[in-house]
Amino acid sequence: MIGVYGGTFDPVHFGHLRTAWEVADRLALDEVRMVPARHPPHRPPPVAGPGQRRDMLALALVGQERLRLDETELERPGPSWMVDTLECLRARVGDVPLVLVLGEDAFAGLPRWRAPRRILDLAHLAVMTRPGSAPPSRGQVADWYQARRAESVDELRRSPGGRILRCPVTLLDISGTRIRELIGRGREPRYLLPEAVWRYIQEKGLYGWPPAQGGRERECTNGK
Repeated sequence: MIGVYGGTFDPVHFGHLRTAWEVADRLALDEVRMVPARHPPHRPPPVAGPGQRRDMLALALVGQERLRLDETELERPGPSWMVDTLECLRARVGDVPLVLVLGEDAFAGLPRWRAPRRILDLAHLAVMTRPGSAPPSRGQVADWYQARRAESVDELRRSPGGRILRCPVTLLDISGTRIRELIGRGREPRYLLPEAVWRYIQEKGLYGWPPAQGGRERECTNGK
């Protein structure tokens, strides 16, 4: 089974990486495709450019093989609709089960996505949940969940898509917004994101971090 984990990754941080890893582990996924959106249609444009976000994600994934960078949306012009991405991946992998990984808030907003019923046919959904949270109880999402819910990982393996499984994970209270705010105020976001990503942000002067400030920090680290 192949997981699909989309986002702006602006920047990628441990909240993304840890949840993707836990879902891969819990569902015994062969891999998780980390898919940066070029033009996210449901939120403001990212601050960092597509190439910069790709580079940061590539740096974050060094040293392991389970989480993999997928540039499908970066290579496609126009809005980054998930249904188009899944159509593309389905054409590439055939009948291999695809598992779209998304949070509870994203799942609740699924009716506003483009062609949500087609998404449900193209892939299974793994809804990341907080321990003890309840499934949706009303509205269209609740109807979809009741009609398609899976009780075990084995049910996902039996078909290419169409089932919904709730997946408890460790949800770290980290956000790209918070990281960008810290950097914009000249504060270091250490231990919120991989060190290689933080070095890249300093070198490129992203999110309002002056490149010269990064240079002073490296001089101090070198004992000068």
